[in-house]
Amino acid sequence: MTSTPRTTAPSRVYIARLAGTSVFDPIGDEVGKVHDVVVLIRPKGGPKAVGLVVEVPGRRRVFVPLTRVTGIEPGAVITTGLVNIRRFEQRASETLVVSELLDRTVTLRDGSGRVTIEDVAIEQQRNRDWVVTKLFVRRRESTALLRRGPTLVVDVADVEGLGPSAEQQGAMALLASLGDMKAADLADVLHDLPDDRRIEVASELDNDRLADVLEELGDEDRVAIVSSLEAGRAADVLDVMQPDDAADLVSDLPESKAAELLGLMEPEEARDVRRLLAYDERTAGGLMTTEPIILGPEATVATALAHARRRDINPALATMIFVVRPPLETPTGRFLGVVHLQRALREPPHEPLGNFLDNDVEAVTPGDSIAKVTRLLATYNSTALPVLDRDRRLLGAISVDDVLDNLLPEGWRDAEDEDTDNAELKVPNG
Repeated sequence: MTSTPRTTAPSRVYIARLAGTSVFDPIGDEVGKVHDVVVLIRPKGGPKAVGLVVEVPGRRRVFVPLTRVTGIEPGAVITTGLVNIRRFEQRASETLVVSELLDRTVTLRDGSGRVTIEDVAIEQQRNRDWVVTKLFVRRRESTALLRRGPTLVVDVADVEGLGPSAEQQGAMALLASLGDMKAADLADVLHDLPDDRRIEVASELDNDRLADVLEELGDEDRVAIVSSLEAGRAADVLDVMQPDDAADLVSDLPESKAAELLGLMEPEEARDVRRLLAYDERTAGGLMTTEPIILGPEATVATALAHARRRDINPALATMIFVVRPPLETPTGRFLGVVHLQRALREPPHEPLGNFLDNDVEAVTPGDSIAKVTRLLATYNSTALPVLDRDRRLLGAISVDDVLDNLLPEGWRDAEDEDTDNAELKVPNG
C-alpha cells in the first residue's frame, strides 16, 4: 500500500500529517493542537491557505492566521503567541481541508479519470503567503479486481472540482478580474457598486485586504460593510487595520456596536483603539497612530531597515525610525530621537541607531491642534512627527497622509477628479 509522500522541501507541508500537531508559543508552552487548515479557493491564483483551526484546552476551536505562524516543523507549529480565544466560525468563502477536501472526488484535467484527494500540500511563497500547490490523490478504479487504485501527486491546477459554490462565484469572479489593484483603486470600484453588491464583494476579501480597502473608503461605505459582517469577523478586520483608522471607523459605529466589537478585538489592539478614541479627532492625539517603527538605541541599521520593509507600515511612517528607552510599546520609555531612513541607508548594517540619532526633531503633544501639526510638517519638510506626553514618552506618530485626509474637503473620496482638482483645502485656523 502506498503511503503519503514525505516532505522534501522545507516550505512544503502536507496537511493530513499536520492535523493533531502541537502548537507552541515562542517560549515553548503548548497552546493547543492543529485541528484543520482554512483555505480560500479562488478562481485565479490557486487556493490560498489563510489560517489554522486550533483546538485549545476546553475543546474550544479557535482561528490562528498563518501570518502569526513563525515556523512549521515536524511535530510542532510555532506561533507569535497571540492566539484569539474567540470560537472559530467558518465563513461561506472558506474551505476546511481535513473536513471538506480530504476524500473529495475531483477530475483530472488531462481526461485520465477521477481521483480521490488523500492529502493536500501547502507551500510558502516569497511574499510569505501559503498556497496549495500539490494534491496527493488516489485513482478511482472501475474494476472490482482493484479495491484501491494507484496513488500519485498532481499539481492543484491539474484538477477540476475544487471551486467555490455557485453563489460565491459572481463576487469572486469580479475580485479575480480586479487582480492586484491597489487598495485605493479597489475602494473606488466598491464605492461605485450597488449597496448589496458592494457588501457581497467586500465579504469575499480576506481580512488583510479588506482592512486595507476599508482604510481607503468613505465613512458611510465602510460603516455599512463592517455592520454587515459577522461580529467576530468584523473584529478580526479591525485587529489588522492601522489603529488610527480602526478608531475612526469605530467612532462612526452605533455605540452598542462599537462596544461589542471592541470587546471581541484582541486586547492589545482594542487598548490602542480605546486610547485613540479618548482624543478629539482634530488634535494630534486623534490623528496619530500608535504603531510606528519603534526601536531601542542598541538596535542596528539592519534591524531598522527590516522593519521599514514591513508591508503593514505606512510608506510615510517607514521613512522614520523612532528611538526610545524600553518599553518599546506605546506609551514607551523616554523618547531619544529619530533616525531618518535616508541616513540609515548610508550607515553600515551593524551600526547601532544610537550612534547617529537626530534628537533635535520637532514633536507635538496629544492635545496640539491640527493647525500646529500642519505647520510643523510643512516647515521642516517632514513626513511624520512624534507625539509625546509630558514625560517625553512616545505615544504615537502622525504621518503627512493623516493630515491630508483632514485637510481635504469633506467627501473628497466621492468627488469626481475635476471637482477634487478645483476644491480648496480646509486650511485650519491657529
